Amino acid sequence: MAITGSGSLAFSLSFFIITAAFLQKGAAEMVTVEGQNLVTDNVTVVEGEMATISCRVRDNDDSVIQLLNPNRQTIYFKDYRPLKDARFQLVNFSDNELRVSLSNVSLSDEGRYVCQLYTDPPQEAYADITVLVPPGSPIIDSREDLVSEGNETELTCTAIGSKPAASIRWMKGEEELTGETTVEETYDRMFTVSSRVRFSVTKDDDGVPVDCIIDHPAVKDLLAQRHLDVLYKPEVKIVVTYPEGLTREGDNLDLTCIAEGKPHPHQINWVRVDEEVPPHAVVTGSDLYIENLNKSYNGTYRCVASNAVGEAFDDYILYVYDSRAGEGAPQKIDHAVIGGVVAVVMFAILCALIVLGRYFARHKGTYFTHEAKGADDAADADTAIINAEGGHNNTDEKKEYYI
Repeated sequence: MAITGSGSLAFSLSFFIITAAFLQKGAAEMVTVEGQNLVTDNVTVVEGEMATISCRVRDNDDSVIQLLNPNRQTIYFKDYRPLKDARFQLVNFSDNELRVSLSNVSLSDEGRYVCQLYTDPPQEAYADITVLVPPGSPIIDSREDLVSEGNETELTCTAIGSKPAASIRWMKGEEELTGETTVEETYDRMFTVSSRVRFSVTKDDDGVPVDCIIDHPAVKDLLAQRHLDVLYKPEVKIVVTYPEGLTREGDNLDLTCIAEGKPHPHQINWVRVDEEVPPHAVVTGSDLYIENLNKSYNGTYRCVASNAVGEAFDDYILYVYDSRAGEGAPQKIDHAVIGGVVAVVMFAILCALIVLGRYFARHKGTYFTHEAKGADDAADADTAIINAEGGHNNTDEKKEYYI
């Protein structure tokens, strides 16, 4: 809407006369009516972004709509902007709506804005603008840069200058930690939040990320991260480089000691538990070499590694076998095959027992041999014995039957 020359001056005078008359009518007559015709909405906006205020009339009778700021200065009267703040721009004007945008919102723009409708009695509706201020990038401070396994470490995370106050969460890898939080109000309703967390570390925590996560309505995915730097004593393992099988008399033995730690082990020693290392054994760094083994070398050989945190060891038990031990040893037998064969044999034996049992069950009863023939007809015992023996005349006929 363009107004120039004397017309502009006349409009301005008329506008201020109307506004003055309206204000003179008295705040006592300015009421907000429940279920009224004029409505608006509260607005929440992040600092630096744009807010939009909408004054809406459900049923307008050609009454004038205007928008005032928290200081009750007129921002827009109908479609005219008397307030000289170019951040306010008209988005829409009609009989039923006055919609105004405010760009680059700052904390000073926060407050209650007033929509007015010139009716009798006049109506007002209020739009509260709430400005959110995101915190600055969080900062993690640690009590020490390096921590030894088994000790406690302490981390502090700080989020500066937010509105409202931010909340802080801690994560160590996939584990959530509980911190102690302090909130300090600084200026103009701004807040600084700090959270402190303490926990003990192990060697498995070395390199694990610890995240300080900021929760705030004005920002997402805001975090700071610190990787743990944990010192731990060595982990030691003895590996047999040679031989692959049994250690026999006359063979050579080559052992390698593998030691890892943080910091890296600065010293590796080979010892023989309770005895001296064979005099012709050769130790080269982490390797132990013994040639021409004999049974006098039997014993426990220990590799000891140490660093600034502590020391650890691993043992190898040497047992020297006879020179021909293990030669001609039978091949390994598949136990599954043996089990199968045994099962088949047992099944065959069981079947044979069942068949024999059925056979004897069918042929059981009394039987006698021909040697006893005639004994039943004897007059006395002597005759029965003679007849039972069968005599020499019946020798050829004597037979026996066995089942």
